[in-house]
Amino acid sequence: MTAKIAPSFEDIQAAQRRIEGIARVTPVYSSETFSRLTGRPVHLKAENLQRTGAFKIRGAVNKIASLTPEEHAAGVVTASAGNHGQAVAWAAREAGALARIFMPHHTPMAKVEATKNYGAHTELGGETFEEALEAALGHAAAENATFLHAFEDEHVIAGQGTIGLELLEQVPDLETVVIPIGGGGLASGIALAIRAQKPHARLVGVQAAAFAPLAGGSQVGGFTIAEGIAVKHPGELTSSILRELLDDVVTVTDEEISQAIVLLLERTKLVVEGAGAASVAALLADRVGGSGPAVAVLSGGNIDPTLLISVMRHGLSLSGRYLVLRTRIQDRPGELIKLLSLVAEERGNVISVEHHREGMDMPVTESEVELTLMMRDQDHCATLVAALEANGYPVERVQ
Repeated sequence: MTAKIAPSFEDIQAAQRRIEGIARVTPVYSSETFSRLTGRPVHLKAENLQRTGAFKIRGAVNKIASLTPEEHAAGVVTASAGNHGQAVAWAAREAGALARIFMPHHTPMAKVEATKNYGAHTELGGETFEEALEAALGHAAAENATFLHAFEDEHVIAGQGTIGLELLEQVPDLETVVIPIGGGGLASGIALAIRAQKPHARLVGVQAAAFAPLAGGSQVGGFTIAEGIAVKHPGELTSSILRELLDDVVTVTDEEISQAIVLLLERTKLVVEGAGAASVAALLADRVGGSGPAVAVLSGGNIDPTLLISVMRHGLSLSGRYLVLRTRIQDRPGELIKLLSLVAEERGNVISVEHHREGMDMPVTESEVELTLMMRDQDHCATLVAALEANGYPVERVQ
């Protein structure tokens, strides 16, 4: 087997020419909010606005464009439970090539349907990604098709490196670039591009705390809302590139990622998935280093809607914008309206009221009320709770 070689700067420039007019040149937004919170100029590279919702399209297009006529005719095969599969499906359709995507049974149907809608044949098989990968490799060998790896491929890395070329033009005074790391293809490509032109730039990779093999952590498994970077074993090629070119690799927790998602949606109106928000989370947690202009790469925006709802609700609770509390009232006419009138006096906005009389451990003359309220901040919550208690209502804060 031929050893894989890191792409050169010229390879990345060639990739940029191949993907021109196909992949989008995504915008960079300066953020006053994040600049204020971090004490440094912060720019956001919005790859969440890329075609198919993530940066993956760049590498997929470049790889398929590099195939020989014989390889093109035989088609491409890959395994994916997310963004990579959608990117390969879209890129193959645009190039007129056949694509077959193997996906684990647990893959969300929204992602399965999106992959199908891009024109690929999808195969659901196996309970794990590893089982889907084994099936994909077997099919590629049997059909003499090209297996398109998500990150351990020179053409894929070069394609992702085009983000670095764009950043050099869009933010010429950049000091630091913060990049999410899963398999390492994105960070490797960007690092190769920027090091060639700005050798003294600070390059920092970010991993989820539950999957941090490059950050020196022993934890390489579990659950994380940043499933796009939940990779136990980065590639050999990408790991060698990153060990040489990155200044640091840091980790962020799901709690920190969740807060970044909420802030990005609320302050910049950008929908970003967990993996994509990891770079902003690292900046907010002050783990990146440096003090000059920083670019956070928002690698994707394909967050599951139900997860987004949960994250937003949790984030609003932490900031005091969303308050759930329980109290007790006398079980007689007019008592509920007294409670709600007091809440209104304190400018609490009632979202829902649940009134429980049966099955509760309380006197027969009382009933429990659970209130869901929209508030201004934590101080507003504390003021309301104090007012309720001063008027004889026992308060248990749920959220």
